[in-house]
Amino acid sequence: MAVWALGLNHNTAPLDLRGRFAFATEQMGATLDGLRQAVSQDSEVAILSTCNRTEIYGAGGEKQIQQTLDWLAHSGGVTSDALKSHTYTLQENDAARHAFRVASGLDSMVLGEPQILGQMKDAVRAASDAGALGTTLNQLFQRSFAVAKEVRSSTEIGAHSISMAAAAVRLASQLFEDLGETHVLFVGAGEMIELCATHFAAKSPRSMAVANRTLERGEKIATHLGGIALRLGELPDRLHEFDIVVSCTASTLPLIGLGAVERALRKRKHRPMFMVDLAVPRDIEPEVKSLADVYLYTVDDLSEVVQTGQANRQAAVAQAEAIIDAGVQSFAHWLDQRSNVPLIQELNAQADAWRESELARAHKLLAKGESPEAVLEALSKGLTQKMLHGAMAELHTGDAQARENARYAIEHFFLRNNR
Repeated sequence: MAVWALGLNHNTAPLDLRGRFAFATEQMGATLDGLRQAVSQDSEVAILSTCNRTEIYGAGGEKQIQQTLDWLAHSGGVTSDALKSHTYTLQENDAARHAFRVASGLDSMVLGEPQILGQMKDAVRAASDAGALGTTLNQLFQRSFAVAKEVRSSTEIGAHSISMAAAAVRLASQLFEDLGETHVLFVGAGEMIELCATHFAAKSPRSMAVANRTLERGEKIATHLGGIALRLGELPDRLHEFDIVVSCTASTLPLIGLGAVERALRKRKHRPMFMVDLAVPRDIEPEVKSLADVYLYTVDDLSEVVQTGQANRQAAVAQAEAIIDAGVQSFAHWLDQRSNVPLIQELNAQADAWRESELARAHKLLAKGESPEAVLEALSKGLTQKMLHGAMAELHTGDAQARENARYAIEHFFLRNNR
């Protein structure tokens, strides 16, 4: 069974293209069902979808890779040829190595960032709940988690990490002389917003607010920050109140449009606004970046900032790669053994058939009054003859080379303990 990975990430595809292939967590079950219908209901698949990547892991026939590419292209409204130039396809050891590197944070925009491991675990859980995770992929991911844990505990790969949230604060500090005098708005209430809110809260801004589709969730974060909660519908009328806007939701359409920001700037008398859009697809219309008094950054724009300090962790990368290499070899060995499972099952079935045949014959002999000693002798001879029949036949058939090969195999399997 082939193991493969098909994906696109921040290195291969621009933000707007990645946005076409962002799959919501709450819809992952239906998404996986659709993929399996397009590929095979018996296939093993899992989808990892984050702001920086969309990857599909599979176990099955090699033809499923093209079928998966076609399905993915269709779901994003592009042609397969157009999508293929922005994707990567990895198989067998390369696929395992990629999964291990992703889980360990080595393939992230922020080297060593820990969030991807939790996102991968969520993806595996969703695939399992959808019945799309079989023995092979489950083994791949469990080994990914084990490798990631070893990398975290044995190296300093995550030391001095600069996260997206920290990068946003750093950029805001370059625009505003004193963040303690700013008013900050967070749009969304997910993990990334909580992380950003924590970083900004450390700078003690004058006020903080959280706008979310579900007010209760927004209130929970706002209360923790000592701020207020807003409904998304209030944004157009209150956007002008905020100097800093950080947005990250799962919306499929922009929540903050060009017109709303233009109106906000007029009310602010064109005092500058700092905006960070961490969502994929975008929460803020890209045209907003063209406004003179707006400083808009996306996840891709933050990439240069988060690279700062990467050199401090490069020494740990070599250690991490060595751990990953060992994990790949171990998985390859397991996968190779799995290829023998059908043969082992067939061999056991044949041995059971011989055993049952000889037992039935023995029961008949006992029923006829034969002595137990004679029956046991016949049983042992019958089993021995059945087990050796194939080997003996090979020694007397075929050409000389075939007989020599048979002789070597028989000596290896039957006589090696006597030599």
